Amino acid sequence: MTVSTTIIKNSHNGNGSTTTFAYQFKILQDSDLQVIIRSSNGTETTKSLSTHYTVTGAGGNSGTVVFTSGNIPASGETVVIRRNVPQTQVIDYIANDPFPAETHEEGLDRGTLVAQQISEEADRSIKLSRTNTMASTEFTVGATDRANKILSFDSAGELAVASELGSFKGNWSASTSYAVRDMVKDTSTNNIFMANTAHTSSGSQPLTSNTDAAKWDLIVDAATATSAASTATTQAGIATTKAGEAATSAATATTQANTATTQAGIATTKAGEAATSATGAENAKNAAEAALDTFDDKFLGSKSSDPTVDNDGNALTDGALYFNTTLNVMKVYDLGNTSWKQLVPTTSQQANIDTVAANNTNITTVAGQISPTNNISSVASNATNIGLVGGSITNVNLVGGSIGNVNEVGNNMGSVNEFGERYRVASSAPTTSLNEGDLYFDTTADELKVYKSSGWSAAGSTINGTSARFNYVATANQTTFTGADAAGNTLAYDAGFVDVYLNGSKLLNGTDVTVTSGSSVVLASGATAGDIIDIVGFGTFNVAAINAANINSGTLAVARGGTGISSLSGNAGKALLVNANANGYTLANASSAEVYGFSKNNNGELIVTTTNQGADNISSSTFATFDDVLFSASGFTFSIDTNGDLIATI
Repeated sequence: MTVSTTIIKNSHNGNGSTTTFAYQFKILQDSDLQVIIRSSNGTETTKSLSTHYTVTGAGGNSGTVVFTSGNIPASGETVVIRRNVPQTQVIDYIANDPFPAETHEEGLDRGTLVAQQISEEADRSIKLSRTNTMASTEFTVGATDRANKILSFDSAGELAVASELGSFKGNWSASTSYAVRDMVKDTSTNNIFMANTAHTSSGSQPLTSNTDAAKWDLIVDAATATSAASTATTQAGIATTKAGEAATSAATATTQANTATTQAGIATTKAGEAATSATGAENAKNAAEAALDTFDDKFLGSKSSDPTVDNDGNALTDGALYFNTTLNVMKVYDLGNTSWKQLVPTTSQQANIDTVAANNTNITTVAGQISPTNNISSVASNATNIGLVGGSITNVNLVGGSIGNVNEVGNNMGSVNEFGERYRVASSAPTTSLNEGDLYFDTTADELKVYKSSGWSAAGSTINGTSARFNYVATANQTTFTGADAAGNTLAYDAGFVDVYLNGSKLLNGTDVTVTSGSSVVLASGATAGDIIDIVGFGTFNVAAINAANINSGTLAVARGGTGISSLSGNAGKALLVNANANGYTLANASSAEVYGFSKNNNGELIVTTTNQGADNISSSTFATFDDVLFSASGFTFSIDTNGDLIATI
């Protein structure tokens, strides 16, 4: 396969969601790729194959890099995919073997790929142009001597190692750590210094007299330059001042000559001004008199009542004023309405205004109830109902005093409504909204009834006792028998719990006769006149089932299947026995199984060995020495009487 492109690197922008990024160059295997993520601030991070990404397309001219979950490039990050084929030769030809064309071509491809990588790196290096010259790009300064210095060019344009200008740290301050080549400004002199020794600053400015003065080198002597500039400016100012003084002296002489002429003119002018002032005074007097008359026509002074003409007897003008001494208020004349208007309220009016102002919040509240919705009008239209509530305020207060109960009912309104739907009172059976379990009190029969799948039935047994009998004499073709029987008893039974007999023969319920209403029976075929219909209704009841788990207190007597014992405390290990009177139970020690081993010693004496109510063990070797063994209850004692007989006592 050929290498058809010189591209060895592709770049893409991450967005936080894209996982697959393409590369457009040839690689031989997955590990021939290097994937770098560059952050927005220039930090570069090399990612790892399999851990952060996988590769497709190895062996071809293009493919993709797929990032794994949790490693997807974020927005602002740049994805750089570059070829990084190892610079090794892994092909080994075998002498006299057939020429391996594919392997040989791969070797040529690998060499080309490595050459392209080297070329790409060389293109990113700093280098001389093809027409430029330099004697040598090497430098011989050792690591120690070139530490913390920068590369530069000497006077011949050749590479040289020069001192580095440090970092500017701003204004000098005490108790600050400074490194070599750090530059600061001495604010007392504006001089710029560079540190020649790393240290923590102390003392005060200026640095030329500071205790660390030897650790600083002067870079910019701003103080001297400023002083020289100031001196030059001062001398220039002095020269300008002297030139001005000479010009001033010459002008003074000319001014004095002109002054005499001016004074003569002033005297003439003053005489004219005196005549003018006299005329002005007369004019001012006339103007003052006219202004006073105008004011007198506008402000009429103090009066006890509204005037009808002004002080000159002329008609009142619009806007005329006077003070009313009766009301102690100022009034203005409204020519349009030819009436006097108060400028301020009277004392009593002001009191009312203050009262309104004090109730501004309430007035605003009332206004809010008028617009946009006129709630006040709504209240007024319901005045009758409000009166009724007021007349029944005692009942309202009773409800308020029981508001907790009212709220409880309100919070359980669903249950209240459900009860209303479940229970009804009527003179006849309801026929709508029926559900099994519904109840109604039949005011006609004076009994509670429940709705079953077969219809309404008495909630208790319709029959008082175990059974009730009814006897009817049929008419021709009569099918329905209900109401009072031959003895005057009204037919009533529990649906399904009734037997019907025709002339002594029992009819089959559901086939020969319908017995579902509880108040009538209907024959499938009409009876013959004179037939005897006997109806037997049975009482219904259930025997309650008692869950023993519900018995959680008291003592169950022996007669009810109990023990009659109220507590077992302190009776561990004892057995339940019938007492001596055979009328109850008692707790007593239980006998445990015991082993008694019998043997004789060398003196012929009887030896009895026991397990001591289980407290001791008998080993197999000891058991083997017994002449006889007895398995019995514990508590036996053994002795030998005068006749040599063994006596057992318990």
